[in-house]
Amino acid sequence: MSRSSPEADVASPGGRPTSRPGPGLAVLTALAQPVGTAIIAGWQDADVGIIGYVLLVFSGLALADRHRFPRRNFLIVVAATLAYHLLDRPVGVSLLAPMIGAAVAMAAGHRWLVAAASAGSYATWVLVSSATLNQALAALALVAGAGLVTEIGILVAAEVHNGIAEQRRLSEERQRRRASEQRLLIAAELHDVLGHHLSLINMRAGVGLHLMDRDPEQARAALDAIAQSSAEALREVQAVLNTLYPAGEAAPRAPAPGLDRLAELTDDAALPTRTVIDGTVRPLPAAVDRAAYRIVQEGLTNIRRHAGTGAAATVTIGYRQDALVVEVDDDGGGVRQPGSAPAGNGITGMRERAAALGGELTAGPAPDGSGGWRVRATLPLGRDQTREATS
Repeated sequence: MSRSSPEADVASPGGRPTSRPGPGLAVLTALAQPVGTAIIAGWQDADVGIIGYVLLVFSGLALADRHRFPRRNFLIVVAATLAYHLLDRPVGVSLLAPMIGAAVAMAAGHRWLVAAASAGSYATWVLVSSATLNQALAALALVAGAGLVTEIGILVAAEVHNGIAEQRRLSEERQRRRASEQRLLIAAELHDVLGHHLSLINMRAGVGLHLMDRDPEQARAALDAIAQSSAEALREVQAVLNTLYPAGEAAPRAPAPGLDRLAELTDDAALPTRTVIDGTVRPLPAAVDRAAYRIVQEGLTNIRRHAGTGAAATVTIGYRQDALVVEVDDDGGGVRQPGSAPAGNGITGMRERAAALGGELTAGPAPDGSGGWRVRATLPLGRDQTREATS
C-alpha cells in the first residue's frame, strides 16, 4: 500500500499549498503550560518537579511542526502529556498543547485518530494510575470539556476563515467589475473618436479624389482637412489610451473634450451645421460635459453616414435647471436610402452613456415629419453635481 507524503497534510482545502505559520504559538505554549501549572500547583501545594516541567515544555515545543506533520505531532504531544499525568503531577494547564494539536489534526481530516488517541490515553491513565471512580469521572469530565472547547475553537476559526475568504472574494469581484466598467468606457470613447474622425476622413478623401483633376486647390484643401482630422484623432485616441496606465506612469496629454469645443466640432463636421444654445451656459460636471460632447459627435457622424448628401444638421444644447438636454437633428434634405435609419453600436453607445449618468436617450424620425432624424438625450444635473462643477 502506498504511503502519502507528509507534505500533503499542509495542503489547503482548495488544493493550494499554504504558508506554514511560524513557531510562535509553540513557544508561547511551551511557556504558558509550565508557568500556569506552577501557579495552580502553588495554590494546591503540589509539586510539579523537574521532569514535569520538562514534559510540559517539550509538549509545547512539539507543536512547532503541527501543520507539516499533524498526525505525528498530535501523537507526540499526547504521549508527553500522558507521561506527565502518569507521574501523578498536578493538572494545571497541561491540556493546552493536546488541545492545539487535536484542533490541527481534526482540521487536516484526522478526526478519528484524535478520538482514538484521546480514548486510549484516558483508558491507559485510568488503568495504570489505579484511579478511583471519582478521579476517573473528574478526569473524564476534564477531557470531555477540553474536547468541547476544541470543537468550538475549530468552528470559530472556520467561520473567521470563511469570512476573510468571502471578503477577499468580494473585493476581487469589485475590482473585476470596476475594470470591466473601465474597459467598456474606453471602448465607447474609442468608438466615438474613431467613428467620427474616420467617417470624416473618408468623406473628404472622396471629395479630394473627385476634385483632384478639376479643382486642385479644393482637393488640396480636402487633403489638409484630412491631415488635421487624422492628427486630432491620434491625439484623442492617445488621451483615451493613457487612462489604461496606472496613476503616475503616464498623464493624458490633452484634456477630455467637452462642450467648450462644440464650435470646433461643428465646424469640422463636413456638413452644414447650426448650433442653438437654449438657456444660460454654466459649468457642467465633467462626466456630463464629456458625455454631451460625445453624443453630439456620434450624432453628427450618423448624419454623415446615413442622411446622405445634401443634409444639414442642427445641434441644440438646452441648459435646464436640473438637466442638460442635447438634441442632434438632420433636416431630412439628404438623399436617404430606404431603410437607412441609423442603427448599430453608435446609438447603443450613446444610450449607455446617458443611462450611466441616470439619464435617457431617444433616437427616431423627427417629429415635424420632415423625413429627418432626431437624437435627444436628457442628462440629469443633481445638486451635488452642480456644486462640484462650480466649486
